[in-house]
Amino acid sequence: MNKCIFLDRDGVINKDYVDYAYTLDRFQILPGVKEAVTQLKKAGYLCVVITNQSGIAKGIYTRAQMEECHQYMQQELNHQIDRIYYAPWHPDHSESLSRKPGTLMFERAIARFDIDVNKSWMIGDKKRDLIPALKVGLHTAQVGGLDDGLAEIVEADLHAAVQLILRS
Repeated sequence: MNKCIFLDRDGVINKDYVDYAYTLDRFQILPGVKEAVTQLKKAGYLCVVITNQSGIAKGIYTRAQMEECHQYMQQELNHQIDRIYYAPWHPDHSESLSRKPGTLMFERAIARFDIDVNKSWMIGDKKRDLIPALKVGLHTAQVGGLDDGLAEIVEADLHAAVQLILRS
């Protein structure tokens, strides 16, 4: 079985905006992310992004715009992300079990990559990232300045959280 680090996107990998990061001029990779992902890969972890992209359902941006940002993210991170799962729905416009805090995106990745949840982590910046991770048995880390009381590790950013995970 494989060990995996699940990563939320906005607020963990790139700068989060209230009105979304969906154009390349606003899609800014946060400091230390590239180094953290490289360290995870060297330590034998799969890296899987799990992200809600409700701006698509709301008609704010298109899948093509999101995919352009994902291609840029992969390029900036040396194509070290093994898979990106996204949920383009929003409860005001459409329903889906995939959308966090639902677990379906996690379940798909766990099955596809034969992931050992006992050796795997979810790193998110919000409670809705951690709830489904706990439901499927993952360890949890929260970054970005919030502490919702659900994470084993609370750190300022992805780089700091990864350092603790790699020492555990």
